[in-house]
Amino acid sequence: MKITAIKQQVKRAGRFSIFVDDKYAFSLSESALLEQQIRIGLEVTADELRGYKDASQFDKAYNLVLAYVARRQRSEWELRDYFRRKEIDEDAAEVILGRLKRFNYVNDLAFATSWVENRRLLKPVSRRRLKLELKQKHVSDSIIAQVLEDDTTTDRDTLRQLVDRKRRQSRYQDDTKLMQYLVRQGYNYDDVKSVLNNTAEY
Repeated sequence: MKITAIKQQVKRAGRFSIFVDDKYAFSLSESALLEQQIRIGLEVTADELRGYKDASQFDKAYNLVLAYVARRQRSEWELRDYFRRKEIDEDAAEVILGRLKRFNYVNDLAFATSWVENRRLLKPVSRRRLKLELKQKHVSDSIIAQVLEDDTTTDRDTLRQLVDRKRRQSRYQDDTKLMQYLVRQGYNYDDVKSVLNNTAEY
């Protein structure tokens, strides 16, 4: 058997179709194509062809995961859940995860830090809520504690912002309703009461 053609795919830029004896056999990304050192005219055995097809499946999975982590940082648990949902082979998943860690594409400390920073930019949120959200991403307690310790924004800071914002809505002119809302958002009752009464010491 012989590699008779290597054609760039039209719909998937950066991916190439490889033909063996003039029939489509498998596809590879540009980097994987170079890594496998495949060229037109290369003679291949049946075992080698199976190996190339296995490499093709791994390459597809790896690039799928790369696109997933490129959209935003992910926790390690999110990656493992993604592997499961996409039915990526367990051995391949471990290799992919290891590679992503080496390139620092997966790092729970960096993920948690970015999560807190982004949530701070989006809207006022309590430290209790941040802790809950990170726990839901299965970030370790030690990393959560470290990230929240490094976060200089206090609940009093975000409470004042949130109270100011909610006061503009007619439904939250009533202190009791506003207090109940703020407590549901994870804020401490005493902090809420102090901020609402403008008696907190800043």
